[in-house]
Order: sequence, then structure tokens, then C-alpha cells
Amino acid sequence: MAFKDLTSRAVLLYDEWIKDADPRVEDWPLMSSPIPQTLIIGAYIYFVTLLGPKMMENRKPFDLRGIMAAYNSFMVLFSVYMFYEFLMSGWATGYSFQCDIVDYSRSPQAVRMAWTCWLFYFSKLIELLDTVFFVFRKKNSQITFLHVFHHSMMSWTWWFGVKFAPGGLGTFHALVNCVVHVIMYAYYGLSALGPAYQKYLWWKKYMTTIQLTQFIMITFHISQFFIMKDCPYQFPVFLYIILLYGIIFLILFLNFWIHAYTKGQRLPKTYQNGKALQNGHAKDKHH
Repeated sequence: MAFKDLTSRAVLLYDEWIKDADPRVEDWPLMSSPIPQTLIIGAYIYFVTLLGPKMMENRKPFDLRGIMAAYNSFMVLFSVYMFYEFLMSGWATGYSFQCDIVDYSRSPQAVRMAWTCWLFYFSKLIELLDTVFFVFRKKNSQITFLHVFHHSMMSWTWWFGVKFAPGGLGTFHALVNCVVHVIMYAYYGLSALGPAYQKYLWWKKYMTTIQLTQFIMITFHISQFFIMKDCPYQFPVFLYIILLYGIIFLILFLNFWIHAYTKGQRLPKTYQNGKALQNGHAKDKHH
């Protein structure tokens, strides 16, 4: 009886909470309930941390260079497209880069922004394949807490963003993230083609710096909301989450940067001993 009562209360709370959701996205794929995506993310975490490495334990790593080159090329093009759509649906056509609220109307531009937000959310689910490739290639050292936490949280929290606030100043970090991913997946695409393309990857050392710059920009932009006391953004809770997210990942990536480039803990032994590899390149160990 106690369990039934608890379940009834949970259903009532959910119904009360969900009534504020954006009705425009109700029938879009995966948007009717958070349960399907939660199951997907749960299965992802289980596979990349336990099941996958166990399955590959006594197997040779798969050669996925062709698949990864195609995947990374697709992600570059998809990121470019989303960046363009974010610009055309608001950031280059009316947003002030200050207090931009969500437009819940059914105007073509408002719906375009909402759909772009959904595309960005869906891209986060596609990006779970990054870790799956690590598993099949037996790159277990790359399946770090930072990597899995980043992929899981981005996917899960963006469902709520699309469900309740698909637009406004809360999408600035998606705009910036699209630019970062164009650079990032271009790097991974070239890297997947093999050693012959290493000479084109001279900018590898700037990847973490680019990530750090991203989180600094996001944190600074969201901080404006707390400075402008009269900003009527409809769901301030999302701005708190984005700000917290930006700060957490700024700290995590800064910690990685310090250990990788200051203390040399993630560099090959030849670098740690003060010697340089003959070709001038170290094998990349950062996602």
C-alpha cells in the first residue's frame, strides 16, 4: 500500500511538472517521455564501462578506420548545419546575446529554433558512439570519467531543455558547441585515416584549449542573466544548470590540461623523459 501511494504521488508530481512543457515538441521523436532516453543512456554507461570491455577482453581490437572516417565526416557536416540553423533561427536574426527569451509561438522562425534544438539533442545521442568506438578499438584508457560523464549528462539534460525551453539565451552554449565540434571531429576524422595524415594534425595541442575557451564563453554569457535582474527568461532553472555545467567542465578540462601539458602525465614516456619523438607528434590520448 505504501509503495502504491508513493507511486501515485510520483505520477501526480510528474503530471504537475509536465504541464509546463512545450506542446509543440510533444509528438517529436523521443520527446513524449524521458524514460526512453534514460534507458538508452543507462545502457550506454553499462556497455562502455562494464559489458563492452569484458566482451573485448580476449579479442583483438577492431580496425574501424573507414567507419570512423565516415562518422567523423558526417559529424563535421552535421555540426556545420546545426550551427547555421542556430544562426538563422535566432542568433543571427534577432537575438541580442543578452536577455533572449524563448519564443513559444508557432511562427516559422520559432519552430525552426525548436527543431534545431531537437537536432542538437539528437546529435548528443549520436555522439555516444564515440565511446562505443573506444570499446571496440580497446582504447579503454580513453574511457575516462570525464568522457563518460560529459556524454551522458549532455544527452540527458538536453532532453529537458528541448521539452521545456527550446530557444532563447539557454541555447548559446549549443551554438558555441557546434563550432567546437566542427574543429574536433575534423581532427578525429583526419586522425582516423592513419599515420600518413599526422602532418596535418599540428593543431592537436590546441584541442583542450579550445574546449576550455568554450566553457569560459558559456560561463560568461550565462552569468549575464544573474547580473540583469529584470531578465524575464521563462525557465531560470536551466540557466543555473548550464552555469553549473560550464563551471564543472571548466574545472575538469582545466585539470586535464594541467596534468597533460604542465605535468606531462598523459604524454608518451619519451616526452616525459624530456625527449621528443622524431616525427614531432605524440599519440593522442584525449578524446
